[in-house]
Amino acid sequence: MQLPDYNFLSAPLWLVTVLHLVTLTLHFIAMNFVVGGLIAVLWGKFSNRWDHPVVKKFIKLFPTALAATVTFGVAPLLFVQLVYHRQVYSASIVSGWFWLLIIPAVIIGYYFLYGASFGKGSNSRKGTYLLLALVGFIYVSIVYSSVFSLAENPDQYASLYAGNQSGWLLNPNVGDWIVRWLHMITGAITVGGFFVGWLGRNDDEAFKVGKNFYLWGMATAAVFGFVYLFTLGDALLPLMRTPGIWALTLGIVLSIGSLHFFFKKKFLPAALMLFVSLLTMVITRHYLRLIRLGDYFEPSSLRVAPQWSVFIVFLICFVIAIGAVWYMLRLFFKTDAGKS
Repeated sequence: MQLPDYNFLSAPLWLVTVLHLVTLTLHFIAMNFVVGGLIAVLWGKFSNRWDHPVVKKFIKLFPTALAATVTFGVAPLLFVQLVYHRQVYSASIVSGWFWLLIIPAVIIGYYFLYGASFGKGSNSRKGTYLLLALVGFIYVSIVYSSVFSLAENPDQYASLYAGNQSGWLLNPNVGDWIVRWLHMITGAITVGGFFVGWLGRNDDEAFKVGKNFYLWGMATAAVFGFVYLFTLGDALLPLMRTPGIWALTLGIVLSIGSLHFFFKKKFLPAALMLFVSLLTMVITRHYLRLIRLGDYFEPSSLRVAPQWSVFIVFLICFVIAIGAVWYMLRLFFKTDAGKS
């Protein structure tokens, strides 16, 4: 019996790539709001922290933001699996148990965010809930960084699986992913600082907290970003010959421009520049993945067999999801404005 051939793309490669890059950027925005916001709420210099109006806004928004993070995170995961299914699946099998524990980590983190948002416990309990949620999300980010960096090295995950099939392995070459992970976390702090400043734009103390997190988060992310470039080894020069380096340069310029407008409280241009700068970083990572897998796999070699009905269903659901998140946020701010 001949088995069916599933090694094909259900849409043109360019369309899958564009959708992957856009949805991944949206996921990062929502994820950074949660992770960066938690860090800012827990360690920002707020007087009377738990009674501060901006802190209260964040705590109320965290469950919705996490719902958006998960919603926007499913799509890019599916799109990357369409193209790099063999690589991602193999790497996730090596780290199988760590990968599966992502689900309970997110669910438990979700519970703690709801506990802090709607619970009537003491302020210390709220802080404990938020800290535990942050620990869970940090765990998820570490596993993702480890697995996706491992997926770019087929020889390594093949060797690891041949020697140990327990599913309790992370990428042992920590240097391949730790700086990348630190760059991502400091980027989350940057975005968290932006939202603190925006939500607290009429509160001098909150805006100062937002400025500090935005400025120092961006500076630290830039340092880790440059360090990460120099950890690329043989992949650095090929990256310099791709459009990825232009995307990276544009992202750096836009980040600085965003900081300038943020300090002037011109939040719309600052937000647009921040979003595009995140998109350029995602594009750069895309080109780096192509380079690292160049000797093993070429996405353009995949057969294309369009399944347009599936993509139409996805687009409808995706638009509905964006609309639902937008409606929840508008409802929140309308209700919040009515209370103030």
